[in-house]
Amino acid sequence: MHGVTKPVAAPRPRSRGRLLWALLVLHRWTGVIVGTLMTLWCLTGFVMLYVDYPRLLPAEQVRGLSPLHLPAGGSLARIALPPDTGLASARLEMAAGKPVLRVVPEKNDGRAIWQMRATPQSYDLGSGALLAPLSREDLGKVGAQFGRNVGIDGPVAAITPISVDQWTVQAFAANRPLYRIDYADAAGSAAYIAGQTGEVVQRTTRFERFWGWLGAVPHWLYPTVLRQNPAAWSQVVIWTSLIGCFLTLTGIWVGISRLRRGKDGTIGSPYRGLWWWHHMAGLVFGVFALTWVGSGLFSMSPWGLFDSDAGPVERQRLAGPMCWTDMRAALANMNQFPIDTVRVESAPLGGKMALVAIAADGRMVRLNSSGRPAVLTRADVAAALRSGPRVVSLDLLSEGDSYYYAHKEPVRLPVWRAVLADPQATRLYIDAASGALLRAVDGTGRAERWLWNAPHSFDLPGLRQSRLRYIIILPLLAAVTLVCGTGAWMGMRKLARDLWRIRRRIRRLSRRSFFLRSRSQS
Repeated sequence: MHGVTKPVAAPRPRSRGRLLWALLVLHRWTGVIVGTLMTLWCLTGFVMLYVDYPRLLPAEQVRGLSPLHLPAGGSLARIALPPDTGLASARLEMAAGKPVLRVVPEKNDGRAIWQMRATPQSYDLGSGALLAPLSREDLGKVGAQFGRNVGIDGPVAAITPISVDQWTVQAFAANRPLYRIDYADAAGSAAYIAGQTGEVVQRTTRFERFWGWLGAVPHWLYPTVLRQNPAAWSQVVIWTSLIGCFLTLTGIWVGISRLRRGKDGTIGSPYRGLWWWHHMAGLVFGVFALTWVGSGLFSMSPWGLFDSDAGPVERQRLAGPMCWTDMRAALANMNQFPIDTVRVESAPLGGKMALVAIAADGRMVRLNSSGRPAVLTRADVAAALRSGPRVVSLDLLSEGDSYYYAHKEPVRLPVWRAVLADPQATRLYIDAASGALLRAVDGTGRAERWLWNAPHSFDLPGLRQSRLRYIIILPLLAAVTLVCGTGAWMGMRKLARDLWRIRRRIRRLSRRSFFLRSRSQS
């Protein structure tokens, strides 16, 4: 009939089929490279459950120091610092048999985090002059003292100046010239000493280096050549993680779309063999693969997602201002240290100067500006917190909570936990012995805790220190490895077949072209 339009078949099924086909192709070819990388992440994840990247923990650095001895008639007055110089931190310790003062001047440029990463200026307390670069003899002395103090069973065997290597890729720039001290012990121990300051900044063993190459280095995409450029390394990890998320999401979507109902009414996979295993395992464990690769992406704080200055800002506010005059007067009033002191640190609180004497085993004694013991009280902490937002609660914790806890590294306890009435509901964790701010967790920090730490390593209350965590995570990691590994293997085989077909077609066309040219010439 005129004027009546015949209904047109909806193109939706064909469009959906094309979309599914396109996603399947993208999933397959992405899986050849990124799927292989994700398989590597899974395999190295097994290693990282038990062996982490080698690092010198602060407690071990303190244990490696020698007992502190001050020279008679010290030279504090001869240290070339203007009296009103603002200080971010200061500490006193031994280096190559000399008492050394290390200070980090405050930098008033709005970058609070700078103080956390700055290299200290080191002064020889005997002469008041800046510490001269250590001689080879002094380096050997520092290495030998460190080895004895931390229990390395062997003398110094070699002292080698190094450029950046795999285990000092982060520490090299701030501590060069850097020297590696090799010990003649069964563990193959090595320590790294900053030649300008005499500080030990890294320690490794043969065991840690071997498993580091099989664990942390490939897991974090940490080869030296890439890690030397932090911006490039960060972008590589972020974009490979994003592609990994895309690969996993498309795999889940295609896997659901490919399910078929059998004659007996059951729903299953139309594939056989390795394809069946990849299809069914991907449907069951693909979510865990997405969880791990997604939380790995969050670990990089992509595009500043989890950037926060809460720690440095709150640390400065809690401590209050400190200048060289305050530190010098407090040191001058210290007639003697507690027994076994190896380090003395500045510990201002609420604008009041204080020092902390630290023993090799980590014990701390807090001293006021007159050099007398001054135990930190609740009133002291509350008074220091008055300069910031209102305090909702202030509690003394003898064990950790959801945001301050021991996982792979120990934490100091007890601590004062202050919850602030600011828009971020910031939590401050303050050392009960020294008054130092150990951690600040704002809204960004809480999001990072639950979007990265919790899903990536099953870092959950009740599982963190339990064997149940390994009982759960090992089978799941094995299943995700199966999903990634079978997908990468099948993609490689498909690529090899396609390349073979292309070569065969090229040869066929070449022979045909040669035949046609031969006929035309004849």
